[in-house]
Amino acid sequence: MDFLKKHYEKILLGLVLAGLVGALVFLPFFIASESQKMKDLRDQYINNPHVQPLTNLDLSVPSSAIARLKSGYTLDLETGNKVFNPVEWQKGPDGPIKLHSGNAVGVKAVVVTNITPLYLILTLDNVTTNELGARYVFGVEKQAEKTPAKRHKQQRFVSAGDKPNDTFALVEIKGPPDNPDALVVKLVDTGEKATVSKERPYRRVDAYTADFRYDPEKRVFHARRAGDKVAFYGTDYIVAEVSQNELILADQSNQKKTPLPFTP
Repeated sequence: MDFLKKHYEKILLGLVLAGLVGALVFLPFFIASESQKMKDLRDQYINNPHVQPLTNLDLSVPSSAIARLKSGYTLDLETGNKVFNPVEWQKGPDGPIKLHSGNAVGVKAVVVTNITPLYLILTLDNVTTNELGARYVFGVEKQAEKTPAKRHKQQRFVSAGDKPNDTFALVEIKGPPDNPDALVVKLVDTGEKATVSKERPYRRVDAYTADFRYDPEKRVFHARRAGDKVAFYGTDYIVAEVSQNELILADQSNQKKTPLPFTP
């Protein structure tokens, strides 16, 4: 008992130290155990092999809706619609007939059958000589003239140094003046130069005429040019323009223009 009374503090400190040593020895095993538990939990909830990956979203429905919105939708209220454009009756050349709306009557029923170019033609018809020198006889044909009398071939007498006439001016003589190989003229309206010889006339397209027909009334129109007036289906039209591949008619009541293609 005396020993315990004298050394109880040392005994108590030894027991504490022994407990600490035991705790230090057990600590690695405890850490390893806790780490294994955490790994097991991770494998169970995060890396579970039974969890299937998410599939790709099916966006076909919204994609098709967006495509339809981009393309838009056009309502045809003119050709096949019977509410705003009911079927129409009209008396034809052979008696009453039923004519549908759309392209069956009116200006859209016109069929262009031919388009012919109208030329400016310059020819070297003759060369004369006198004491003043050589004088050249040109033939001038303006098929696109508005006045019919001016569309026929007319002659122009030109010498070197003359002032321009209503069509051209002589600017160069190639070869001997009394028997030239070719003559170069400058056109008044465009300023371009053209070469003319006896064997090779100059031709330029200035306009076109159109042949077309209107079948509902069995009417045929020949050689109509810009500015000409025509009438069919109870409406007056004017030929607004004729190009190489198209005829344009304008309604004189409202100036509405309708292009009509020509397919050779």
